[in-house]
Amino acid sequence: MKRTPKARSTGRNGLRAEYQFDYANSRPNRFAARMGGNVVAIVLEPDVAAVFDSSKAVNDLLRSVISVMPRRAPKLRGARRTPARTSRGAN
Repeated sequence: MKRTPKARSTGRNGLRAEYQFDYANSRPNRFAARMGGNVVAIVLEPDVAAVFDSSKAVNDLLRSVISVMPRRAPKLRGARRTPARTSRGAN
């Protein structure tokens, strides 16, 4: 008879504190070759995904939305912001 592993306790969120994976059974991602250099994978909600036939349709729609968006100056990262001056009278 095989030994079955003991049930491990889970936290409040239903996750264990630690998982042990058997990487000997892992395989390379067969879809990785389809993704070119700078690709970001985004998961759509089911109701949104039902509207589109392909990723090309999603990209076309997003490009059309981007083209009509007002252009903004890029935000400077790490720049210090000076507090806005108020129009208080001198004391």
